[in-house]
Amino acid sequence: MKGMKKWLVNLGILLALVAGLVAWTMAPWQAVLGAVVLLALWLALTRRGRQALAVAGVGLASLPQRWGASSVIVIGIAGVVGVLVAMLAMGEGFQATLQQTGSESTAIILRGGSQAETNSVITRDQVPLVGSLAGIAKADDGRGQVSPELSQVINLVSKGDGMDANAQLRGVGPQGWALRPQVEIVEGRRFEPGLRELVVGQGAQTKFEGLEVGRSIELVNQDWTVVGVFASGDSHDSELWADGETLASTYNRTSFQSITVGLDGKEGFDRLKAALAGDPRLKLDVQTTRDYYAKQSEGLTKLITILGTVIGAIMAIGAVFGALNTMYAAVAGRAREIATMRALGFRGVPVVVAVMLETMLLALLGGVLGAALAWVIFNGYSVSTLGQNFSQVVFQFQVSPELLWTGLKWALGIGLVGGLFPALRAARMPVTDALRAA
Repeated sequence: MKGMKKWLVNLGILLALVAGLVAWTMAPWQAVLGAVVLLALWLALTRRGRQALAVAGVGLASLPQRWGASSVIVIGIAGVVGVLVAMLAMGEGFQATLQQTGSESTAIILRGGSQAETNSVITRDQVPLVGSLAGIAKADDGRGQVSPELSQVINLVSKGDGMDANAQLRGVGPQGWALRPQVEIVEGRRFEPGLRELVVGQGAQTKFEGLEVGRSIELVNQDWTVVGVFASGDSHDSELWADGETLASTYNRTSFQSITVGLDGKEGFDRLKAALAGDPRLKLDVQTTRDYYAKQSEGLTKLITILGTVIGAIMAIGAVFGALNTMYAAVAGRAREIATMRALGFRGVPVVVAVMLETMLLALLGGVLGAALAWVIFNGYSVSTLGQNFSQVVFQFQVSPELLWTGLKWALGIGLVGGLFPALRAARMPVTDALRAA
């Protein structure tokens, strides 16, 4: 019964520590800084705090003699932090790429109930009706600033593995360029309306073969010539652009999939939304382009975040056990030293704090190492994944300071959990038994 009771108590402590670790990783930096300041004040101003510093100093002085065992903690936690930060950086990079796309001054119109361009249909007779609605800005010719567009998924050869991959070919209207002023030609020129010409985003050019200026690709048994390369700094970098009407005739498309419009001032969106709702001929939905592209990233970003957290948690459990084994061995090796300090009057609390300080210092070292490796290897690393339109979206990993801070909190949390039980054992160690064993 005693063994079962002790096991249940330890399990309860472990579950409480896990809950505390989760809360710790979610704590803002102000709370963590406050905890560190309080600990520093306790160490500096109280008798037991100074005792804890003395015990910790002795333990740290002996680290070079047991560096091989201590490196297990450092390397294990570095691996946890590196993988966690890399996974979260992938999700953040994908989200940032889509959130940078669009603006509050433009809107995208889709068929009612459609979540993406791929399942939206807008008939040609609806385009002039939309162009006359209130809330839409006027172009230089006095017409509505409207770009009816097509989104066509095509197969291109990936540079990475030589396999076919999906690319998004966008057919834009004459106002498509004016509605996206961030899109700039960096090589060659724009396509000419009515001709089978393409301009390609920088991301698409780095991802797929045969997209250099002057090269031709075959679409529906017709040759299309790449005449320019553009840069936009957002998800459009992964696209190929062509004249919308020419693309429609090539693929025998009798309708469009979306209409991108310019908004007339801050209240333009509300006026346009009300006008669409008031016209029974237009069963269409509207949202700002910024909101539309931000929503496209939500699902995949959540999936990547969940996967990263789960993988990091599994690795963290392994790192905790590594820390436990290492610190138990360290405590056993220092049994005589700890017992002597206890005999001299050192209480249990300073011993507990000293062992945990040593563990958390090693954990911090591992966290810094893992965060540094993630920053050097993955920050700015370009990859691609399938977006909402089933085409490749090229984006870069973003290792932000917030992610590095999250990784360090995970490292310190692992050190806290991994050092607690060995610290309690050191504090509860009977002085006479420890001296006799040593």
